[in-house]
Parts: sequence; structure tokens; C-alpha cells
Amino acid sequence: MNGRETGLPAGAWPVLHDLARWVGSWLFRPMYRLYLYNIGNVPADGPVVLVANHSAFVDGPLLYGLVGRRVVFLVKHEMFRGVVGRCLVRIGQLAIRRGEPDRAPLLAAQAVLRAGGMVAVFPEGTRGVGDAASARGGAAWLARSTGAVVLPVVCRGTRRPDGSGRRFRPRVDVLVGEPFQVTAERGRAGLTAATEQVRVALADLITELDELRDGHAAREA
Repeated sequence: MNGRETGLPAGAWPVLHDLARWVGSWLFRPMYRLYLYNIGNVPADGPVVLVANHSAFVDGPLLYGLVGRRVVFLVKHEMFRGVVGRCLVRIGQLAIRRGEPDRAPLLAAQAVLRAGGMVAVFPEGTRGVGDAASARGGAAWLARSTGAVVLPVVCRGTRRPDGSGRRFRPRVDVLVGEPFQVTAERGRAGLTAATEQVRVALADLITELDELRDGHAAREA
């Protein structure tokens, strides 16, 4: 099968991708108390650029199992080594080099979107505190060049607070925002505006989820 039939990059094994996604759908439930909001906002089909905050390593695998459809993540190149690297290729994930020009994975992601698939991007790049302060242009470029909608998704609770010990089944909240189209304005100014749209949407959703979590904490206190 080619990418247009599977919604996955060349070299991926659709059966293995679907098996890994099924495993991911329940793998983390014994580890976390998961609360998932607005999962119905995930489009059932069509091209989607999923953008998410990134505060812990587990965010990617967690979302991979939760979104309910095939999804291709842009993963840092260093992960593609040995057995793990071969598995990532077979389940359809794309290696990207952070902090340097790397068009090949973006073009592969573009092909996935043009085939009606979903591509997931962490605009913050490396793991941080999850405040969406440094959203990059890759997600906006992909959405603009393919007509894909942008779907913001945020997670809280996966990152262990600094100085804390091991936690027993911490609460993890995942909030799915409303999909939207980025600006169609052309040129560099249009890309800058679209990138800002993505950053603001993600930052606003983080604020909304933090307020939701604060409300839960107040009721449980």
C-alpha cells in the first residue's frame, strides 16, 4: 500500500501502526488517572495537523494512543537508533533534526497530509514547562501548504514537579481544542501570522486546562 491508501509515510507497516496505537490506548491507564476532554473535536478524517505542548517524554506516546486515528509524529532524530529506531520507522513516525534545516521529514509529513492523514507536531520543540512560548513555523507551514486544519491538544500532569519524589497514579488531564484553519495570507508575513495563530491557540488552551485543573483541585481539597 502507498501513503495515499494508508495515511502513513513510505516504509510504514499499517498493521504494526494500528497494533501499537491499540496498545497505547490502554498502556498508560494503570500509571495515570486519565481525564480526557472534548475528544469528539478530533476530526474523523481529512488532513489534520495536531499541535501539542510538550512537558514530558510520555506526552507523545500518550497522545498516540488517545486520538483515535492514525497519527504520524515528528520525533527528534536521536530516537531513531537501534531497535527503537527501526520500530519508529515501521509504525510510521518521522525523524526530524531540531535546530537545523531538515526539509525531508517536512516533505514526508506534507505527503501524509495531502493523503488525508494526521501529523502531530510539538511546536515547542524540546521538552519544557509546556507554556507554548516558542512555537515554531513547521506546523503552520504544513497546514498552509496542504489545507489541513490545526487541532490544538494540551496535556497536564505528565511532568513530575521539580524536587518531588515518585508519584502514585498522578492525575493527567488531556484537553482537545477546536480545529481551525490558519490564515491564507501569502508570503513570509502570512507564515508569521499563521505561526502566531498556532501559538496563541495552544497557549489559550493551556490556560483553559490549567483553570480546569485548579477547579478540580479546589473541589478535592
